[in-house]
Amino acid sequence: MRKFRVRQAAIAGVVALAVAAVPTVASGAQKQSSSTTAGSDAFYTYNGSKPLSSYRPGDVLKVRTLPYHVLGIATPIQATQLLYRTTDEQGHPSAGVTSVLRSPGGDGRKVVSYQSFYDSLDPEDGPSRAVAGNVKLPGGLIANAESTLVAPLLLSGYDVVLPDTEGQAAHLTASREYGYNTLDSLRAASSAASRTGISPDARVGLMGYSGGAVATNWAASLAPKYAPDVNKRLVGYAEGGVLVKPSHILRYIEGSQVWSGLIPELLIGQARSYDFDLKKYLNGYGKQLVDEHQHASIADALGHYPGLTWKKMAKPEYANPNSVPELVEAVNKTNLGLAPTPTVPGYIGQGNAGALEGTTSNIAGIGSGDGITVAGDTRALAQKYCAEGDAAVWYKQYDALSHLTAPTATVPTALAWLRDRFAGKEAPSSCGSIAEGNSLAADETVPAG
Repeated sequence: MRKFRVRQAAIAGVVALAVAAVPTVASGAQKQSSSTTAGSDAFYTYNGSKPLSSYRPGDVLKVRTLPYHVLGIATPIQATQLLYRTTDEQGHPSAGVTSVLRSPGGDGRKVVSYQSFYDSLDPEDGPSRAVAGNVKLPGGLIANAESTLVAPLLLSGYDVVLPDTEGQAAHLTASREYGYNTLDSLRAASSAASRTGISPDARVGLMGYSGGAVATNWAASLAPKYAPDVNKRLVGYAEGGVLVKPSHILRYIEGSQVWSGLIPELLIGQARSYDFDLKKYLNGYGKQLVDEHQHASIADALGHYPGLTWKKMAKPEYANPNSVPELVEAVNKTNLGLAPTPTVPGYIGQGNAGALEGTTSNIAGIGSGDGITVAGDTRALAQKYCAEGDAAVWYKQYDALSHLTAPTATVPTALAWLRDRFAGKEAPSSCGSIAEGNSLAADETVPAG
């Protein structure tokens, strides 16, 4: 017991030291200190003789063990990283990477799959790179700083699985792929039990915020059909700040002071995921922004393009984004409101003080939100789950909190909610008391010009 407590203190101390070092690391201009980069790390490449299609989703292709790093500092926690077979947004076989962190007090039977909000078009910003020691600036800081959310889980006895949800091509906003990567990483973690220590029948909770909530919700939605073996082990999903209907998000953040800078990255993510040529619809300025953001992260976008709109980027005949058929098709496929309803209970937290972050839009049919996500969309999603499913849904709206401040409420609530699910307590429900939401119906294409 004494050794366990000493180890706990050591972990907490290293994590605290590393997080405190963020300003120092960030001040190092654009230098990169990395023990694993895309150009030098062969682990990320599948080079087997058999085609990927011959493997089942979740099959392990490679395994390695290394220390769990925070901002390049090795902690006493050991990480097992897995290259595994999964599925991309268009249904093609692909290879994903996940990291399994063993709790010093865990027994391999309680697992939290934590989905990162690294939100980047650069694969090197993924959580597996951070775990292995990557401190690439600025996007890599996000997955490193999330150690403050991972540490409480480890110290509470949960083993943690950290998937690179966007895949190795950084398919930002590729929602189904987020879900596939998450579910197959759990399959891989259990199938490699001799290396990861994760029991094949371990109970699993899903947790994420913002981009991590997208992965969390899609995993819960897709699990019954795509991974029923995982679904039967899920105790529930806990999330906050989830992006529900992408076309509403685009209109909501247009012209805002902080979040409009994310527009080029969201568009690139959709085009990259569904393999269509975005540039043919853009004017010179739009093409310039797309070129500049091919490997950008959310850290490169916030506050950098105040007042940006789709219309400022598009050719005159495509001033309405719904006149771009490939984009309409893509946003419909990534609309959570059109996805299956989860069969396990969920907690969904949503901020509604977007004005604090410079998003004051209040368009009819969209309304207010937290700065980037739309509260009416999230309410509608929760209502859909209440109407279509048998599992309890607990929706909480925080009217005084924005996207960047809501985690102060949603994260502690998610941790407590998951703890109760693992303890077998009945899940709370707010069904019947959720305010009216927006329409989540599919968008329709309109003629150009």
